[in-house]
Amino acid sequence: MYEVEAQTLPYAKNVVQTLSSEEFKGRGYVEKGDKIAAEFIRDEFKKFGLKTYSKNYYQKFDLSVHTFPKKIEFMVDGQKLQSGNDFLVTPGSPSVKGTFETVTLSLEDIFSDEKLGQKLRSSVGKFVVVESYDKADYSKEELERIQGVIGFLKYHQNNPASGTIELTKEKLTWNGSQVEYSKPSFTVFEDSTNVPITQLNIDLSTKLEKNYSTQNIIGYLEGENTDSLIVIMAHYDHFGKMGESIFPGANDNASGTAMMLSLAKYYSENKPKYNTAFIAFGGEELGLLGSKYFVENPLFDLSKIKFLLNFDLAGTGDEGIQVVNGSVYRDKFDMLTFINEEQSLLPQVKIRGKACNSDHCFFDEAGVPGFYIYTLGGIRAYHDVFDKYETLPFTEFEDYYTLMMEFLEKIDP
Repeated sequence: MYEVEAQTLPYAKNVVQTLSSEEFKGRGYVEKGDKIAAEFIRDEFKKFGLKTYSKNYYQKFDLSVHTFPKKIEFMVDGQKLQSGNDFLVTPGSPSVKGTFETVTLSLEDIFSDEKLGQKLRSSVGKFVVVESYDKADYSKEELERIQGVIGFLKYHQNNPASGTIELTKEKLTWNGSQVEYSKPSFTVFEDSTNVPITQLNIDLSTKLEKNYSTQNIIGYLEGENTDSLIVIMAHYDHFGKMGESIFPGANDNASGTAMMLSLAKYYSENKPKYNTAFIAFGGEELGLLGSKYFVENPLFDLSKIKFLLNFDLAGTGDEGIQVVNGSVYRDKFDMLTFINEEQSLLPQVKIRGKACNSDHCFFDEAGVPGFYIYTLGGIRAYHDVFDKYETLPFTEFEDYYTLMMEFLEKIDP
């Protein structure tokens, strides 16, 4: 049985604390947050003596990304709201500045073609404010109608309004965009303001970076068996900044990066069974761009990969782990569950089928076997400003790490 070294969890915590700190700018594309993070990971690879497939561990690639580099002013009826906490800018929103009157769109309006048309015709030069709703109160068809109207308001150039406000009672969850939309829109947490909203004061400056150069970071260690390759990977990027607000990304995915680096640290001191490559991908949050680029431009023979492990959201584990591709590679999944039960490590190892939801996706399509694993339970912080080191519990990190070590040791030649 593998025993966790005393410094494993402190090292992992230090990695997460560093990557999610203010100095790393949310590891996005404002103020070079992605590059600051890449330099840190590169330096860890150097420290551990990883060999390179390139001159400096980097694999450069270009992407398009819509950014919010300047301070955002957003006032509702004279009340100043804070980005990230009280509202989100829809990721592809263009710049907008001015004072705007509003038109409120109720759910009753949305379900009536006549009323909807009247409200839209009266919205010229104004912002449409869409009332909040509880999804549980509506049928599938009704939800499609509601979301279809909201989608038209946010993304369609024929929307006659100057912009859109979507009120919500749900947690604010952000995403990225590679394009700029024709109209600005915002999601406002309803408890942060008084409704109905009558006037908006907005000063939003955005920038579409069409050819932003970013990078994957890749290194490897030689193993006892050099004919096969194990790949251990995680994405290191996050959403960066929305104006002055930082999205730290402690669980997503500084924690997965910490798991990858913890394994690199161990294998740098204990020769692995097989050649082992470690990859930190950029551009995951914008559509798996870094891993797509790598699979299309591999630095080693993909057919040599015996198995890969893709780590994301590794910082909780109150309810165990989810294993994507568990049902695809059932023999490996059964081995994983056997180890877990034999050593009483995690609360559960939950099986899931194939899913194109992280950086393993394009490896799957290339026929490379592997698991995408993430922890379950614990904090709700995800794609928001509350995903911080200070509140990340690391509930099962050491047992999770032990399980991965045991699993890698038992993969057959």
